[in-house]
Amino acid sequence: MKTRVLLLAFWAVSTVCLAQEKMSKADKLFYSYSYANAITEYQKQMRDGKLMTNHQFLNLADSYFHTGDYPNASKIYLQVNSKDTIMSAHQFNKMLQSLAKNSEKDRIQAFLETKIDMLPGQLLENVDFNSQLLNSESDTDRDFQIFNISANSPQADFSPTFYKDRLLFSSSRIQKSKKIYEPSGDSYLDIYVARVGPDGNILNSSPFTLIPDSKYHKSTPFYSKGLDRIFYILSNTEDERLAFDENGKNSLAMGILYPNGLFRFILKDLSTSFYYPFFEESTNRIYFAANFKDSFGGTDIYYVNTSNGQIMSEPFNLGPRINTAGNEIAPYIFEGSLYFSSDIFYGLGGMDIYKTNMQPDGTFSIPINLGSGINSPSDDFGFIIEENVFGGYSGYFSSNRKGGKGSDDIYGFKINRIPGLKTLVLRGSITELGKRQGIEKASVKILDRNKILIKEVYTDEEGAFQAELPWPDGIVLEVGKGRYSKFHSVYDENKLEEIQKTPLDIELLFLENVVEKKEGKSVLKLGGFLFAKGKSNLSEDMMAQLDKAVQIVQKFPEMRLRIESYTDSRGSEYSNKRISQQRAETVNKYLLGQGVPSSNILSVEGYGEGKILNNCTDGVYCLEFLHNQNLRTLIVVENYSELE
Repeated sequence: MKTRVLLLAFWAVSTVCLAQEKMSKADKLFYSYSYANAITEYQKQMRDGKLMTNHQFLNLADSYFHTGDYPNASKIYLQVNSKDTIMSAHQFNKMLQSLAKNSEKDRIQAFLETKIDMLPGQLLENVDFNSQLLNSESDTDRDFQIFNISANSPQADFSPTFYKDRLLFSSSRIQKSKKIYEPSGDSYLDIYVARVGPDGNILNSSPFTLIPDSKYHKSTPFYSKGLDRIFYILSNTEDERLAFDENGKNSLAMGILYPNGLFRFILKDLSTSFYYPFFEESTNRIYFAANFKDSFGGTDIYYVNTSNGQIMSEPFNLGPRINTAGNEIAPYIFEGSLYFSSDIFYGLGGMDIYKTNMQPDGTFSIPINLGSGINSPSDDFGFIIEENVFGGYSGYFSSNRKGGKGSDDIYGFKINRIPGLKTLVLRGSITELGKRQGIEKASVKILDRNKILIKEVYTDEEGAFQAELPWPDGIVLEVGKGRYSKFHSVYDENKLEEIQKTPLDIELLFLENVVEKKEGKSVLKLGGFLFAKGKSNLSEDMMAQLDKAVQIVQKFPEMRLRIESYTDSRGSEYSNKRISQQRAETVNKYLLGQGVPSSNILSVEGYGEGKILNNCTDGVYCLEFLHNQNLRTLIVVENYSELE
């Protein structure tokens, strides 16, 4: 944890609080990252009966957390949380991390339930998905072949990046040209270069002299092959001395080194630290971690748009699907997937490596923990990967797991396939047919090929939905809501690949828009439906109306119909009965011919002049339009009240 503390400590110092509260000796030790000594002084302060503020209790809890004393850390976090006072989202995450370290997962779930209305829905989905994944038998990539590289030192070595045919990385190994960084006891960070052997091992490391010298931090490099430029972070300095903001805070800036040796700052703010740059050539974006005030917890991952590395936009937060109450660092994009590290509480340890797929619409799939094949109970971060010329994939990452040579070591790996569980992401919108208005709280059910429910989600207020699950060999998709029509479709594996590329646009028909009340009955709303005098054949206009009836039944397959046809009083009762029956049967024949199942039609009846709607009965003189009011054919929805 030493290097992670070193890099993330910049954001952790709450200098505003220092300005408002008088610091004790314990506080000064804590804000100097001397956590073990801070614990001793806070304990002494309590024994002497001196008042401890909530800020100081949280400092003590953080000190226990950073020294690995998770039982004491969780005890104090819980005490402060019970008072519902000043605990931040990031400290809430550390409380849950402490409980996880103490194997108290039931308590974690209980705390999540108390915060369910306050936590982002994406976070809860991430928790649920990864918890199931990590608890399953197929939770991890166990095909990783991992090895500790020869270039590691007794100090911290981390943040590897590919550099032409070599490797750049960060190290705190002691140099005469570097000052000692007191919180770690090692040298200020510097950037090293090393040769990559045929077997992937890293050999013959030395300081990378192409980057301008500095007595202070130079770290987390990234080399862009397309630009032939190196991005890296460094301490803010002025006249070769550390530069501080008005609160006494020193932060890390981001710079770029050109092939001719020219250096230029690209992200610099005395109150904000930037970490782990990654330049994506296809979009001209720089991704990085930072501790801006809009973060969801600790450090979040952002991007800025650039023109060949020159900043052209404000930073954009990747949002709650990626960023959490923990720290997110070390973005790396490879073949459409974003790899990064997070210390969110539901992982395997401290920092874990995750993978998320970047969707065509700019959203992200649920970040998947890469599992115990590469993650450990310790910190694992700084993941990079490339395709191996001999087949498969290889890369490097950093970890302070047991058995290493220093506080953080670089590990190489080889794997025969792209790491990370392949998932299916279904997304889209459910709208009302003809209105393009989103339907809220519509049910989206995903079933397997045996029609067993896998997952069910509901649309938001805009009618949008997204669901994610481990990749299946086929699914059945069912969508519906109350008085709306049902959508049912089967997708094999080939179709699944297609529907991942663009959002689904599903339209549902609202029952009330196609059914109306007539003569005290619920009937299909059809217009222009009038047979020629004495005829029972269908006109083109009538067939067009019946086609609407066919579509309605297709969308409401449970609908049960009764076909009724009526005449006026002109002509004999017998002939009127006969022609109305022929007309009803003509309608029935057309519907069946267009694919309406016979089981949907309960009865077909011609009533002749048996139900006259007005006074135009036998012997009564009426105008033509009054007689026509009695000439009608109705398609009655017999089970209208049951269609939900």
